[in-house]
Amino acid sequence: MNASPPPSPTRRRRRALGVLALAALFGGVLSAPGAAADDEPAPEQITNGDFSAGTAPWWWTANAPAAVVDGRLCADVEAGTANPWDAIVGQNDIPLVAGETYTLTYTASSTVPLSIHTNVQMATEPYTTDLSATDQIGVEAAPVTHVFTATADRDAAQVAFQVGGGAEAATFCLDDVSLRGGAEPPVYEPDTGSPVRVNQVGYLPKGPKTGTLVTDATDPLPWTLKSADGAAVASGTTVPGGEDPTSRQNVHTFDFGAVTDTGDGFTIEADGQVSEPFSIRADLYDSLRSDSLAYFYQNRSGIEIDADLVGEEYARPAGHLGVAPNKGDTDVPCQPGVCDYRLDVRGGWYDAGDHGKYVVNGGIAVAELMDTYERTLTADGAESAELGDGALRVPEHGNDVPDILDEARWELDFLLRMQVPAGNPLAGMVHHKVHDANWTGLPMRPELDPEQRELHPPTTAATLNLAATAAQCARLYAPFDADFAAQCRTAAETAWAAAKAHPAVYASPADGVGGGTYEDNDVSDEFYWAAAELFTTTGKDTYRQALLESPLHGDADAAFPADGGMWWGGTAGLGVLTLATVPNDLTTDQLADVRAVVTTAADRYKQQTEDQLYGVPYAPTGQNYTWGSNSQVLNNMIVLATAADLTGEAGYRDAVLRGADYLFGRNPLNQSYVTGYGERFSQNQHHRFWAHQSDPALPHPPAGSLAGGPNLTAPTSGDPEAATKLKGCAAAMCYLDDNGSYATNEVAINWNAPLAFVASYLDDAGDGAGPDRACRVTYSSHPWSTGSTTTVTVRNTGTEPVTPWSLTWLLPGDQRLSHTWSAELAQHGRTVTATGLSWNRTLAPGASVDFGFNSSLSGPAADPGTVKLNGRACTAG
Repeated sequence: MNASPPPSPTRRRRRALGVLALAALFGGVLSAPGAAADDEPAPEQITNGDFSAGTAPWWWTANAPAAVVDGRLCADVEAGTANPWDAIVGQNDIPLVAGETYTLTYTASSTVPLSIHTNVQMATEPYTTDLSATDQIGVEAAPVTHVFTATADRDAAQVAFQVGGGAEAATFCLDDVSLRGGAEPPVYEPDTGSPVRVNQVGYLPKGPKTGTLVTDATDPLPWTLKSADGAAVASGTTVPGGEDPTSRQNVHTFDFGAVTDTGDGFTIEADGQVSEPFSIRADLYDSLRSDSLAYFYQNRSGIEIDADLVGEEYARPAGHLGVAPNKGDTDVPCQPGVCDYRLDVRGGWYDAGDHGKYVVNGGIAVAELMDTYERTLTADGAESAELGDGALRVPEHGNDVPDILDEARWELDFLLRMQVPAGNPLAGMVHHKVHDANWTGLPMRPELDPEQRELHPPTTAATLNLAATAAQCARLYAPFDADFAAQCRTAAETAWAAAKAHPAVYASPADGVGGGTYEDNDVSDEFYWAAAELFTTTGKDTYRQALLESPLHGDADAAFPADGGMWWGGTAGLGVLTLATVPNDLTTDQLADVRAVVTTAADRYKQQTEDQLYGVPYAPTGQNYTWGSNSQVLNNMIVLATAADLTGEAGYRDAVLRGADYLFGRNPLNQSYVTGYGERFSQNQHHRFWAHQSDPALPHPPAGSLAGGPNLTAPTSGDPEAATKLKGCAAAMCYLDDNGSYATNEVAINWNAPLAFVASYLDDAGDGAGPDRACRVTYSSHPWSTGSTTTVTVRNTGTEPVTPWSLTWLLPGDQRLSHTWSAELAQHGRTVTATGLSWNRTLAPGASVDFGFNSSLSGPAADPGTVKLNGRACTAG
């Protein structure tokens, strides 16, 4: 019998890194149909038959793990299997036309002579063959050719090299696989559904409501908003916009922002077409906050994923704990020649579609999760309860620590483990990454990964990522775990010193076997980010001077590039956002300058949402949508959200909402890029476990998983799906919801992290009208030689009594309370909580309470920023 192998494993590579050879298995078939008239070569049906793009879309069975070695796909075939079909290398999705002649050619060798079966066949039972041949493979590479005629039309046949049945183990290597013949593959036409493009999740009642219509018409057209029962709710005319350069579509826009009716099932009718249904509700994004954060638990390494938290289909054993067939991560050696020690680097999050763990990618991701929490301490209207203990799907419930910090700690612990121990060369530096020695195929469950894990050389970029994130850790975890906070602070300052001593140690662009390179030869942005976090946490002048002397300080274009936004290789903006929002010891003028950097960048992004026909806050030069473009959109939305928090200006909030419209369906493809949200959402993202398209026994990605999005360079990136389907694509159309398209459809921790921040912001936005304030606080400090005296007045400006009341805020730098009066005050790290005494614990409408404290202080007293009464921000002054 002919056994069918698991559907195709693929590999992916990452933005700005180019394409790396993947470990794959093997056997390729380059398809090219038989000779055509006039000696024109017949169409090629095989993808990546020379393995120049790695292993995708080749697959192999678990007993024949493969990798690209010297340009060939080499599979290590186990000994002792009974039948040829017990070990296979193959490629699926091969189209065949009945009666057409095909020529299959390949070159192969084996370390032990092998008799293999070479089949072109159905990929499912009964595995009917169009070609079934026995080939003798020797130790010297030799070409093989077969000519056959297809016996039936097949949309998705399979080329299978059946290499099992040998008594001895062997390494079987393939190259130059080609299958020519049949018809030219059809030109790919994306299914974009309705030409009426809206946010398929919906709109906030008091927020902006805009959409886009794709049409050949040049004059305005009527539109009608209808409720679920078909009743007309509003109407108007479209505004012709001409050709959208990102899609080459002729489009109109329409605006129904005046509508405040709420409900589900609304549609827009225009030009004889009907949009996808959507809602108008204040709670649109309530579940997205928790779903986007659950992504991280499901990508944890080194822990069993519990069915009670994620459901049976997503549950799995712990990966990479040294339990066979895993070979890590509890005792991991360095690459040869890198170090002579081994480290326990268990834990952390798997980076993206593979099982690598990268410090520079983990750094920005965990920082943005911590930012999501820290915003609840500093921003008006930011709710902490939805991130608190028991609110999210994590196993650490009941420990009195906010769940989002429990999740972030899983990555922080890993980052700390990657620091070079004292007494070794480059002590205090941080290893850049840990991953498999060879690429693995797709699908691949993490607990079944058989590859050796390796530590890669320390780099300055990785070291500064730890310095920045550990400094932020030190201030955020102090109220919950003082020892851990102290460990983070020590690690951060040690890393800073090591980076200053070794300021130009870079990742090699050639270090791309088994994982991404993540090379970055400009670490000025990481130095700025780390200095900002360390200064905010410690108040030390060393870090203040590093900030002020940086050429990036005060430069909006450097922090938030006009051509994109923050990303793992451009992190200065993270430092700017911290300085702008978290109380610190900058002078009033210095703080104003930093906040001006944020609003300058936000003004640019806001203008993009107003000028672009799809309302997206992303306008790279030449429409050069990059790898992970959706994460760029989201990071720009974080800047807009921060500007809204700082200024209270509705225009910034509205720009964030227009960005959400783009992500959830108001885009050229009519595609929601977040799984489970909208009518037409991405569900085949590139991931080794969430690989239902490749193996129906595995699940789709869970709700809240962000797809990377359009990538103009995808057709030339080595992505086999993009190479065949996206040639010549317009920038915003360069996307495939395909498990094999790693250049457009990958998931990644540093893409879901800004989604989680934005989801929290959107949920906090409520109905879109902005937060209501029911209190006013006056905070007045009077410094003296070694400290200050502060008086606080809180007034209830609402209509209901507040009892008992609790006021929270952050103290700048290392300020410490020494004496208090008229309230119970407690300090944990930089967080201060004041509660009423028995005689003033109720704050009646219109009433006020005064209390005060003395504190130690070095330097001028600073504004504490946002002060919250029972979790709700108060008006200052």
